[in-house]
Amino acid sequence: MTQENILVIKLGALGDFIYALGPMAAIRRHHPHAKISLLTTAPFVEMAQDCGYFDEILVDSRPKLFDLMGWLALRAALNAAQISRVYDLQNNDRTQIYSRIMSPKPEWVGVAKGASHRNTDPTRKARHAFLGHRATLGIGGIENVELDPLLWMNRDVSHLGLKRPYVLLVPGCSVQHPEKRWPIEYFRTVIGKLLTQGFYPVILGSKEDKPVNDQVLRGMENSVLNLTAKTALAEIPALARGAFAAIGNDTGPMHICAVSGCPVIMLFCNQTSNIAVHGPPKSQDVYALEAMNLNDIPASSVWAEFQKIMDVTSARKAGSGM
Repeated sequence: MTQENILVIKLGALGDFIYALGPMAAIRRHHPHAKISLLTTAPFVEMAQDCGYFDEILVDSRPKLFDLMGWLALRAALNAAQISRVYDLQNNDRTQIYSRIMSPKPEWVGVAKGASHRNTDPTRKARHAFLGHRATLGIGGIENVELDPLLWMNRDVSHLGLKRPYVLLVPGCSVQHPEKRWPIEYFRTVIGKLLTQGFYPVILGSKEDKPVNDQVLRGMENSVLNLTAKTALAEIPALARGAFAAIGNDTGPMHICAVSGCPVIMLFCNQTSNIAVHGPPKSQDVYALEAMNLNDIPASSVWAEFQKIMDVTSARKAGSGM
């Protein structure tokens, strides 16, 4: 029996990669005996290995347009894999080029011109990427595509000193998009309210977020658990599953919290993103606010959303007899 070789393409970014994991799992279920390879970029190799959906990880160095040697090396690697079908979960100009350099031409499930299973829906870009993936995979014969709750990310976080009920806060964001950062003083106001209500605030972020997080924590260091640069991405799902809620900007860790089943309040700047396209797919546990300028979303609005989470949580406990 001839080996079926499948290639999945997903290059980034973090939030997009998180929402592509459910479609990746569906591809694995649909092709249980195939060799499935993932073409991705270096930051996502560890996550791709840990999820267990792939037999091989190929790293795309993303050669520049005039990097002839880079393109030749990439073409050689793709053609050597003898791919019979591609699932393009990136769907951009770069993967359009990839569809042209592969020989012999495999079946292609995506939006690239000439794809054998092409999604031509003109409204695709106006919807969330996950919904687009679900529709595209349907064209390729794959059904039952759901969000991945990241249960395979089950790291032990007992050593972090958490106290319940705790609330995760993510004040940082990409340094390239400072407009996506909710004001520091607004975070401080919400932290103050959390403390008065008996919640234990926990700050998350990378080392790049330290300057912002330090300003948020100023004068409250003894009341808030600061986990800035102290957690790996793979620990965030476990943190989220134990949290009462998470509050933060439109950034990767918040999207991880959302798919992990944690009630989230996310803040979106319409200059660069919006809830419909970039927010978590709607659920009863997603509370999202958006504005052209995040200064226009007062702390009182976020606190009102948090009170909704408290009401829902109380109702659930009452309904379960707890």
